[in-house]
Order: sequence, then structure tokens, then C-alpha cells
Amino acid sequence: MRKKEEEEKTLEEDKEADEVLALMKDNIVIQAKNLVKDYHIGEFIVRAVDDVSLIIRNGEFIVIRGPSGAGKTTLLNLIGGLDSPEKNKGTIYEHGVKISNMEEESLATFRLINSGFIFQNYNLISTLTAEENVMFPMNLAGVVFKQARGLAVKLLKRLGLGERREHLPFQLSAGEQQRVAIARALANDPPVILADEPTANLDKKSAEIIRDLFKDLKALGKTIIIATHDDYLIELADRIIDFEDAKIINEEVISHKKSE
Repeated sequence: MRKKEEEEKTLEEDKEADEVLALMKDNIVIQAKNLVKDYHIGEFIVRAVDDVSLIIRNGEFIVIRGPSGAGKTTLLNLIGGLDSPEKNKGTIYEHGVKISNMEEESLATFRLINSGFIFQNYNLISTLTAEENVMFPMNLAGVVFKQARGLAVKLLKRLGLGERREHLPFQLSAGEQQRVAIARALANDPPVILADEPTANLDKKSAEIIRDLFKDLKALGKTIIIATHDDYLIELADRIIDFEDAKIINEEVISHKKSE
């Protein structure tokens, strides 16, 4: 019996290894299969993601759009490793690594290097200055203080916040806080950027700075997955995914032809 179990385990491991090689060969950064995510609210179960499968290739700019409450944020959290699918209900590979069943400590380390998250509500640490918030993920990654501080200042200046770097979050406008959050997401130069409505409810100046930054990130070949209704950001998309009632209802590939 034990020998049979070992053989089955070996076969499963070989199958996973073949899948990983296939993903790398096809330039696939993220592969999600049959994802299901439920939330328990009192006696009710709300299905936020219902049997969703998705492939994202290196350098793609993906826009996820849909009505409020459709499950877009939950989907972003799943494919970025901030949340896990229901047990035995979905698998996620990122950069050839199966993250859907990772232990939280290992997953946190993986996210730190591979993914940058931009949250709709900013999620800044209230007791840290703008500069310290941007330095925080670099400190966790072991970047030396002088280098981390230099990179933080450079990022904040790029986002028009060079003169605001010593301010605490409550001293900053909503647009400025979002720009700090974006600088923090870029701090470890992650290959994948995930953003949840990054320009929603912002002043015109902040929205324009953020839009231009995403255009630059696209040009740099970053893989970007963004939930948004911003027409300018949607124009940058290589693929638009319409998400409604916890499901992907349509996908549209966009052709960006240069005018002659």
C-alpha cells in the first residue's frame, strides 16, 4: 500500500513538473484553473469567484472590469496570492510556482519579491511617513537602509511627492496617499503589478500622474493586472476581461497597431 502511495505521489510530482515546464515554455506568468472562493456571511454563503480559469503571459496589460460587487477584488487577491481558493477548488501558478497551497510565511516571502499590490484604500501604515512606507517592503526584503532610502526618494520624486516624503498619511490628500501606495508597490521592482481601481475618486493631477506611470510600466514590459473603469487605462490594455456575478463573461484581445 505504501509503495503504491509513493508511486502515485511521484506521478503527481512529475505531472506538476511537466505543467511548470509547459508554462515557462509558453511565457505564462500566471495560470489560474477552476478557482472558487466563498465568503460566509452569517448563515449565508456568497460565492465571489465561481470556477474561473485564466492565463496571463509575461508583459501583458490586463484590465478586469465589471460592476461593483462582481468579485473583481477577490479575483485579484487570489491571482496575486493575497488570498487562497477553497480547498481542492482551484490551483494557481505564478512564475512556475504553485502558490494556491503555499503556507502563509512562504507565500508572504514570494509576494514580497514577485508582486506589487496597489489597493483602492491605499493600506498605508499610519505611523510611518511616506518615505518610510515606501521603504517598508525593501526593509523586509533585506535591502540596506541607505539603498532603500535612496530608492524611496527616487520613487516619490517620480510621483511628484519629493517634498511630501516626511509627511504621515493623515497629512496627505487621497491622491497623494495613492501615489505613496504605488511607490511602495514598485519598491522591490516586482515583475507583476496588481491594482484595484488605482485612479478611483482621485483629483485630476493625481489621476494623470498615475495614468502616465502605468503607461511607462507597460513600456518597461511589466505584467499588469488592473481592475478599473478608467477609460485611459483601458486604452492601454492588451486584453479586457469582463467580470460579472463571480464569472468571466467575456474576453477581448486588443490590437495596438502603430499608425504608419
